[in-house]
Amino acid sequence: MNRITQLFNIQYPIIQGGMIWNSGYKLASAVSNAGGLGLIGAGSMYPDVLREHIQKCKKATDKPFGVNVPMLYPNIEEIIQIIIEEGVKIVFTSAGNPKTWTSHLKANGITVVHVVSSSKFALKAQEAGVDAVVAEGFEAGGHNGIEETTTLTLIPMVKENISIPLIAAGGIATGRGMLAAMVLGADGVQMGSRFVASTESSAHDNFKKTVIETGEGETQLTLKELAPVRLIKNKFYNDLQELYTKCPTKEDLETLLGKRRAKRGMFEGDLIEGELEIGQIAGLIHDIKPVDEIIKEIITEFELAKKEVTTF
Repeated sequence: MNRITQLFNIQYPIIQGGMIWNSGYKLASAVSNAGGLGLIGAGSMYPDVLREHIQKCKKATDKPFGVNVPMLYPNIEEIIQIIIEEGVKIVFTSAGNPKTWTSHLKANGITVVHVVSSSKFALKAQEAGVDAVVAEGFEAGGHNGIEETTTLTLIPMVKENISIPLIAAGGIATGRGMLAAMVLGADGVQMGSRFVASTESSAHDNFKKTVIETGEGETQLTLKELAPVRLIKNKFYNDLQELYTKCPTKEDLETLLGKRRAKRGMFEGDLIEGELEIGQIAGLIHDIKPVDEIIKEIITEFELAKKEVTTF
């Protein structure tokens, strides 16, 4: 048992990323049932849909699970209220100031974890009273830190600055990656991309297939002027790069982005005009399989790698 398995009362220090359009109750409950911590991604759900997913998740698992809440969404107050009403015990917050909701959530008996991309924000999260932080390197898929700090350098720097438990994210999809992160000082890992390519993920099959076909160098961090996001290079991405050659204003970028592009890409399977968010580690993901198999594979590889390292 380590600080993360103890904090969440789980078997393995593996947390599934609460990704928009990928993380419904089926994925969250499957990860929790397999010994990790599953998260429902509230970012892509209207409040009533979130309530439904929480209720279904409670029926699908008797193990701990949580909800990931990006704080920049307009109906945040309603979402927080639903989480409290439904008795959710773990909340991961991101994309906002941890001071805003941490004390309110903790007053309602909820364990709070905040996602950061720098030591500065990790310290702010610790000061705000969170129970742990996720430090996410820029290898990660989806919305990301503007500084482009890699996981390899970020984890030890954050570790040096905080005393609360630390979860590593960004570029981790295997047992070896998990061991490396923990050697650098992490108490556990959060994986997103690996769980996108799972049977239980709510992503469209077109997107899942694209993820396992995505090779090294085929994703890029872009849209820094709005909110940095790592995307697979498709037609939409190429249109974006062409617009950048014309020195666009923020408004020009917003116009091209439009609305619901992430939903079109990841949930509806539009591989041409949709936003396809995935991490650099996609180049190491070659199959779509059930969550239970994925976690067994990660733990087996982790134990093997640990033995190999100790033979030096």
